Amino acid sequence: MYDMCHFQMNAGARDSCSKCKESVNRIGETPQQVFSRDHKQLAREGEEWMKQTAQSYTVVGALIITIMFAAGFTIPGGNNQDTGFPIFLRKRLFMVFILSDAISLFSACTSVLMFLGILTSRYAEEDFLKSLPTKLIIGICTLLISITAMMVAFCAAISIMLQGRWWVIILLVLFASIPVIVFLLLQSRLLIEMLHSTYGSGIFNRKRFVIRKMTILIREKIASVGRKFARKNDEEQNE
Repeated sequence: MYDMCHFQMNAGARDSCSKCKESVNRIGETPQQVFSRDHKQLAREGEEWMKQTAQSYTVVGALIITIMFAAGFTIPGGNNQDTGFPIFLRKRLFMVFILSDAISLFSACTSVLMFLGILTSRYAEEDFLKSLPTKLIIGICTLLISITAMMVAFCAAISIMLQGRWWVIILLVLFASIPVIVFLLLQSRLLIEMLHSTYGSGIFNRKRFVIRKMTILIREKIASVGRKFARKNDEEQNE
């Protein structure tokens, strides 16, 4: 009984059996207490990995914030001395530069806030279930968006200054895509594993529940139709 309850606690079925939470072993420990005692080292390793990862990403995000904030005021071409407006204000590439610069800045700020949330977390056992993985997933995704927007802003600024020299622009765009691709390749496996471990089982369980429910409803419908036909046959035979 106790072993089964302990297995259910580890498998995430804590809400399925209220008696399992209250059952104790020979030394008076509940399944939750046994799980906490046996996984103390794993919790410490997870906390250390989370902190190191968040610190590394925070440094990258802070650098992007500094660069893109400065780029917003040092616009390509400068400003018109008479009006104070940017010289290339009416060019489409200039609007691409401004929008991508703003997107990169805001995404980097969001990413840094998510990683700060990880660093300031209390690292309780329940935090490792969804809170910390969700913050890490959001932080990595927003950092990827920030890096992509930064490369777009750089390419737009270069295109404004090198008007007509398309071979140089195309070459720079190809080189600018390398950091985005490398970051995506390096972090894609981590993102997939985090998404699957955090939300995958819940999604699959919901799908199974829906399929099971539909199967039960179909069986009940078939049974009710069968009972109606049986009643009709009985009535015809009686007549």
